[in-house]
Amino acid sequence: MDLYQIFKTRSPIIGVVHLLPLPTSPRWGGSLKAVIDRAEQEAVALASGGVDGLIVENFFDAPFTKNQVDPVVVSAMTIVVQRIQNLVTLPIGLNVLRNDAKSAIAIASCVQAQFIRVNVLTGVMATDQGLIEGEAHQLLRYRRELGCDVKILADVLVKHARPLSSPNLTVAVKDTIERGLADGVILSGWATGSPPNLEDLELACGAANGTPVFIGSGANWENIDTLMQAA
Repeated sequence: MDLYQIFKTRSPIIGVVHLLPLPTSPRWGGSLKAVIDRAEQEAVALASGGVDGLIVENFFDAPFTKNQVDPVVVSAMTIVVQRIQNLVTLPIGLNVLRNDAKSAIAIASCVQAQFIRVNVLTGVMATDQGLIEGEAHQLLRYRRELGCDVKILADVLVKHARPLSSPNLTVAVKDTIERGLADGVILSGWATGSPPNLEDLELACGAANGTPVFIGSGANWENIDTLMQAA
């Protein structure tokens, strides 16, 4: 994955557009216009702030389904991304929570987004949604079937989850890249807002052997200088 080709920098900062609750989610407010307006405001603010890319995520749809989301969520996210693309020219990615990578890559293919985030690409994780199994074999075949080049950024030992097997970070990174064929890997802390530690980032970068390693949570102006030494 050539970061410069996509983001015009080899150390991209990707801003997250957290969507308000979408149709069928427990906190859905009844107005897609309100969702779109908020997403447009966030996207413009992030672009004005100088980020190198955006990722759109159905963050407020909790509690999440573990695999396939309702079709109306796919429809709504497609509309939102298109509206954002009318306002900003940054590379855009998608994360369809909790782990609907197939829907994410379908949306990305249709709107010509550049990447998706996948919480569990390989292995099995125990989460608050239950057991989530990686479906790399299905996702990679689907990408080929669509004939698109959407990049797959995959979390390794994702936050808000625990691996069923021994949590060996080096093995998990290698499996995600070499067996799951991820284009990049993402390392987070234990929960949203919690950063990974520098030692784990260094281990992941060593295991990734040139494949990009992203900081997936908790990066802020106080710690970014330290964390970016190894990401």
